[in-house]
Amino acid sequence: MAPRPAWRGYLKLSLVTCAVELTNVVTHAEKVSFRVLNRKTGNTVKRIYVDSETGKPVEDGDEIKGYEVDSGEFVHIEEDEIEAVRVESSNMLSLDGFVDKTSIQQIYLDTPYYLSPADKVSEDAFAVIREALAAKKKAGLARIVLYRRERPVVIEPLGRGMVLTTLRYDSTVRQPGVVFDDIKAVKIDKEMIDLAVHIIDKKATTFDPSTFEDKYEEALLELVRAKKAGKKAPKAKPAEKPSNVVNLFDALKKSLAADEGEEDATSVKATKSSKRKAPEPKSKPAPKRKSA
Repeated sequence: MAPRPAWRGYLKLSLVTCAVELTNVVTHAEKVSFRVLNRKTGNTVKRIYVDSETGKPVEDGDEIKGYEVDSGEFVHIEEDEIEAVRVESSNMLSLDGFVDKTSIQQIYLDTPYYLSPADKVSEDAFAVIREALAAKKKAGLARIVLYRRERPVVIEPLGRGMVLTTLRYDSTVRQPGVVFDDIKAVKIDKEMIDLAVHIIDKKATTFDPSTFEDKYEEALLELVRAKKAGKKAPKAKPAEKPSNVVNLFDALKKSLAADEGEEDATSVKATKSSKRKAPEPKSKPAPKRKSA
């Protein structure tokens, strides 16, 4: 079953327009979730709104959104009034600028979505825009109203489709200096940096997301299985405390030696296994010659 689109609208490059839809990249279908229960009855519970002054429950038909314009003074806003608010980006992704994706700092990247043509008629125009971006190795900048918020976005080709990533507003991002300016500049011995670089080289690998495992999720499932079987909850393993580094240079050398030791052990095992041969068949004794 195809996932339900999170947004439908149009993608526009100058006078070229095509119908598109957004689909969530991330799925939470397999995530462990818990319901809130009444401890005494075992029944599920539900949330209800109550009047902050009278304490009485408020019926659905009596609920209304309000915007506080002054202390305790609210402007009432109806749902249909919010739905009627429309700007161009409510249903139009207008590509109005193009940048190198690498020029966008990682701290501004927010949520990714797959962008694809919404119908057969739009496939050609969609492909033209996608291939033009790929040819110039550029990403397009646009805006979109998503979940009742206008967000800046960056759009780039990906295979037969494209990826749209929402961006954070500059006013909502703490700049690195706010946190990093308090870090003192220190002078590091070049030999120690070389040792650290060597460790990194030894552990170099390729990015493979299929190897990622959610160990916390598995621990939660283990807890659920134990409780379901009527067993006690598994005891929490004490967290390992890192040893105090007295001499950074020695710690780096020991780290490198440990990594090289693991590699040597692995290579020795591989060599031994390759040298193992099937036992040679026993040779039959030569037939005795009959005497003349």
